[in-house]
Amino acid sequence: MSAAQFQRFGKRLLWLYLPTLFFLVFVLLPFYWMAITSFKQDRNIFDPKANPFWFNMAPTLKHYINLINPDKTDFLIWVQNSLMVAAMVTVISVSIGIMAGYSLARLRYKGAETIGSSVFITYLVPPSLLFLPLSHVIGQLGLMETRWAMVLSYPTFLVPFCTWLLMGYFRTIPKEIEECALVDGCTRIKALLRIVLPVAIPGIITAALFSFTLAWGEYLYSITFVTDSYEKTIPSAVVGELIRGDVYHWGGLMAGALLGSVPIALVYVIFLDYYVSGLTAGATKG
Repeated sequence: MSAAQFQRFGKRLLWLYLPTLFFLVFVLLPFYWMAITSFKQDRNIFDPKANPFWFNMAPTLKHYINLINPDKTDFLIWVQNSLMVAAMVTVISVSIGIMAGYSLARLRYKGAETIGSSVFITYLVPPSLLFLPLSHVIGQLGLMETRWAMVLSYPTFLVPFCTWLLMGYFRTIPKEIEECALVDGCTRIKALLRIVLPVAIPGIITAALFSFTLAWGEYLYSITFVTDSYEKTIPSAVVGELIRGDVYHWGGLMAGALLGSVPIALVYVIFLDYYVSGLTAGATKG
């Protein structure tokens, strides 16, 4: 290896490989910690002299077995609740986001720019400021202690982001293809359904992934509106049901957290290309 090649390798090592390695360790360490803790025996977990990064006793599946055992926990019901709430919220948020984003991106009417900016500002409002008035509304509707409380409340912070993201993505689509459809006799709705939406698939998938992920992992509203174990979703149920008083069942907590996070990670891996292209296009086109 020549001096010049060694110098180039040293720069790549310093500015590319080492930062990438640090980033991977930083990102994957929580998953590793959850995985290894979920397979440890309780005595191994609570032993202060044990190596926290590896097994000091034989691994066990006890925590996973207890988690999916209906006599021990309602984990399978929590999974069903999470899937139902996340799927319905995603459909509602993306559907409204498509209509609002298309309107703000394509139609010209008074106040459109102001509305577009207001939509994004609304997304920046912290949920901790909204759950008190939302709890009053949901109580008046008689939806407390039901999954429908989450289905109704989650779009309040998902619709603004979906609208903002899709509005930017719709602006990247050439108007000419839509205008050709209008000239050929399509109505505005038909042009949207037949021409614009097929082209906007990456942006729609990105909005759907974002909505599904936030709805799946939302914690504040779920613990505020629902205390019944049979109506809870995974984030609030795992924390609320597996911490009893001052006793922390770390094996079960880590097993539940891992089972709740791995499916989302797999979905992102599958749709990674769509997610990146949709997010960058929607974020850079103003």
